[in-house]
Amino acid sequence: MLVVLLAILAIPAVHAEDAQEWYSKAQNSATAGNYADAITYYNNALALDTNYAAAMAGKAAALNIMGNYTEAVTLSGQALTIKSTDPVALNARALGLFKLGRYEESVAAYDKLFVVQENRVDAYCNQGYAYFKMEKYDAAVVPYDRCTSMDPLNFMSWNYQGLAYMGSQKYDKALSSFNRATGVTVTNATIWNNKGLAYIQLGKPQDAAECFKKALGIDPNFADAKTNRDNMVGKLQIVNITGTITPEVTISRIGTFYTTATPAPLNTEVTTVPQITPEVTTIATTATTPVPRKTTYSPLSPLTALGAVIGMCGIFLSGNRRKN
Repeated sequence: MLVVLLAILAIPAVHAEDAQEWYSKAQNSATAGNYADAITYYNNALALDTNYAAAMAGKAAALNIMGNYTEAVTLSGQALTIKSTDPVALNARALGLFKLGRYEESVAAYDKLFVVQENRVDAYCNQGYAYFKMEKYDAAVVPYDRCTSMDPLNFMSWNYQGLAYMGSQKYDKALSSFNRATGVTVTNATIWNNKGLAYIQLGKPQDAAECFKKALGIDPNFADAKTNRDNMVGKLQIVNITGTITPEVTISRIGTFYTTATPAPLNTEVTTVPQITPEVTTIATTATTPVPRKTTYSPLSPLTALGAVIGMCGIFLSGNRRKN
C-alpha cells in the first residue's frame, strides 16, 4: 500500500486547464483589473482553440483598455467573422475605431452594436461624441438623448449635448442642456463658460457675464472665460447705445481638447439694461385752515327803505293813541 502511494506521488503534475478554463481565468483577471494577466490567459485559450470568438473579443476589450487600439480593432474584426452578433466584439471594435479617431466607421460600428445590445450608456455617449467631432450636430443630439436619459448625472454628456445644439444654432435648447449640467455640478468651469456663450447667442449679455464670472471663480486661470468676460464688460457698457451685440470668436475649452466655437451673428435685439424705477413715495397732505372771509353788506333796495318808513310810522301812531 505504501509503495502504491509513493508511486502516485512520483507521477508529475499535469495542467488540466482547457480553453474554457483559461478563458474563465482571463475573465476573472479582467474583472479584477489585471488586464496584462487577462491577455496572457486569453492567449492560452486561443492557443488551444484558434477559433474561440469569445476569447478574441475579450482580448480585444482588454487591448483597448491597455491602449492597443489598432490590435483591438483587428482582433475584434476576426471575432466578428466567426460570430457576427457577439456584443463584446462589436463594442470592442466600435470603441477601438473611436479611440483611433475613425469616427465615421465608429458610428457605423455602434449602430451594429445597438441592434444586439441597446442599453449601453457608454456606447451612446461615444457615438454622440463621434457625430459631434464629424460636425453632424443634429445627429449627435440623438445618441446624447439616450445617453443622458440613461445616466442623467453625467454632466459632461449634458455639456456635449449642449454643444451639439450650439452647433445646430438651437441656442435655447443648448441653454437647457447646460442648465441640466450645472444642476448636477456647479464646480465645472468649462460648463459655465459654454453656458455663457449660449446666453450671448440668446442676447442676454448680463447673464453671460455672470456665467463667465462663475467660471473664473472656479478656475482663475481659465483664459477663454477671462477673454469672454472682458469682451462682455465692453458690450455691457455700450448695450444701451447699440441695442445689439456681435459676439467675438471664442475658443471653448472642453475637457482635454479644444474646439473653436464661432457664434453666428445675433438676429434678436438685445434687452437693454433695465432702468431703475424710483420707489413711489406717498406724500401726506397737510390740512389747511380756511382764511376767514370779511362780512360784506349789500346796499338797501328802495322797497326795503319804504317798508322801514311805513314801519316807523306805525310805531309812532300807536304811541300817540296810548297817550290819549
